[in-house]
Amino acid sequence: MIEIRNLTKVYHAGEQDILALDDVSMAVEKGEIFGIIGLSGAGKSTLVRCVNMLEKPTRGSIIVDGQEITALDEKDLRTARQKIGMIFQHFNLLSSRTVFDNIMFPLEIAGVPVDQARKRVQSLLEVVGLTDKAEVYPSQLSGGQKQRVGIARALANEPSLLLSDEATSALDPQTTRSILRLLKEINRNMNITILLITHDMGVIKEICDRVAVIDNAKLVEIGDVMDVFSSPQTPTSRSFVGAIFNREIPEELLHRSKANNGQDIARLVRVSFIGASAGEPIISSMVRQYDIQANILYGNIDRVKDTPFGNLALELIGSPAMIDSGLAYLNDRGLEIEVLRDE
Repeated sequence: MIEIRNLTKVYHAGEQDILALDDVSMAVEKGEIFGIIGLSGAGKSTLVRCVNMLEKPTRGSIIVDGQEITALDEKDLRTARQKIGMIFQHFNLLSSRTVFDNIMFPLEIAGVPVDQARKRVQSLLEVVGLTDKAEVYPSQLSGGQKQRVGIARALANEPSLLLSDEATSALDPQTTRSILRLLKEINRNMNITILLITHDMGVIKEICDRVAVIDNAKLVEIGDVMDVFSSPQTPTSRSFVGAIFNREIPEELLHRSKANNGQDIARLVRVSFIGASAGEPIISSMVRQYDIQANILYGNIDRVKDTPFGNLALELIGSPAMIDSGLAYLNDRGLEIEVLRDE
């Protein structure tokens, strides 16, 4: 759906050059919800604005739905943009127009016949749950309602791609969840690809299929959301995941002394549970099958999109051979094991 090749964007501020994107390459598959996360100033919003050419790249190419938009002239670009919907952080609604007329606006620009356009707007009002707000003005709406209007407007021209630039960052947590549920429904029911920009890993966790992490203008990690949550590969990714799941073991647990009995050792491990294994008694089965003591130090469980995901910190006490066998047992059942201390 989207292919980005060697994308670079440099802003010129007087005599100073500011590198916003540095040789970024990635692909977004048709029908997926793809998240891009980074700190403020990392370059994520610049990237999404390059996808619809609101920002012209300094170098590189962008292909959307088989069409290289970076090579289009102004006329063809205007046509291509009609199939790329954009949801803005601060709604960007026209205060002098009703909800109905705000949604109608892009259809007017596209020259859609009035009767056809009005039917489309009415249908979209139903999709976003605002049929009773058609004749209301933006000043009379809540933040969540305004964003629903923005989503309906972005869908007006039946786009194949929906871009969301921090669409929930101005909303409270409850409203954010309702907007994310709406985006999931749109993705599922309309088969629209969604490219979503955020600085909140909770948003990624809730709806995205894959995620790219941008840090200081560079793409530092990309992968399935579950893979990034269960095993983040970079400090930036670990910091984002840590904001959702506390994966850090307290220092006093890492370094506390443990008296061994005979040839026994104490091994501190972190176990990640994914999917169905999160609800199975795998640890107790391991303890029964092998001559190991398991001291549970901490744990948590949550959901990543629709999949249960959890972490458990265990201190395993026993012979090295038994502990190795026990960890192999866990590995064979799809659990991810990270050894934190071995003594």
